[in-house]
Amino acid sequence: MKIGDNVSVVDEDLSGVVTSVKGNIVVFKDEYGFTYQYPKEKLVPKNPDLYENIKVIKKAEPKKITSKKHQKNHLVLDLHFHNLVKNPNDYDSFERLFIQKEKLLEIIAFCRKNNLKRLEIVHGIGDGILQKLVWDTLESQTNLDFYNKEILHHQSGAVMVDFH
Repeated sequence: MKIGDNVSVVDEDLSGVVTSVKGNIVVFKDEYGFTYQYPKEKLVPKNPDLYENIKVIKKAEPKKITSKKHQKNHLVLDLHFHNLVKNPNDYDSFERLFIQKEKLLEIIAFCRKNNLKRLEIVHGIGDGILQKLVWDTLESQTNLDFYNKEILHHQSGAVMVDFH
């Protein structure tokens, strides 16, 4: 460090211009005209040119490995009838509801057997018969909580189920 250098004090919000150097002691004047004395090891040069040509290397963050059991994606069951059978027109309304209920019970049992924590049941908006069947079936089950996926009950075509 020499007279005229800009310096900054380590661990303090203080900087200024060097006015004299006496051995290990450096005297500098801050922007308000006050003078300070510090040992050389407490000061660092304040030179922006030191940092101009440094290349910043961005390293890719390592991907966190999660087991399949702990993946955040939940199982989705779509109870629209055309997704459950090949020829939907071959069934009357009672058979349709019976098949949909059987599929719902089968998937709930699957979730419990495989320790899945969340299930989304898509029943659609329609006239509410399938929605009522889903809610009645879920109310008859134990060790689970369920709620509408959307805030507005009548606009929700899906129910979220959390297993205990």
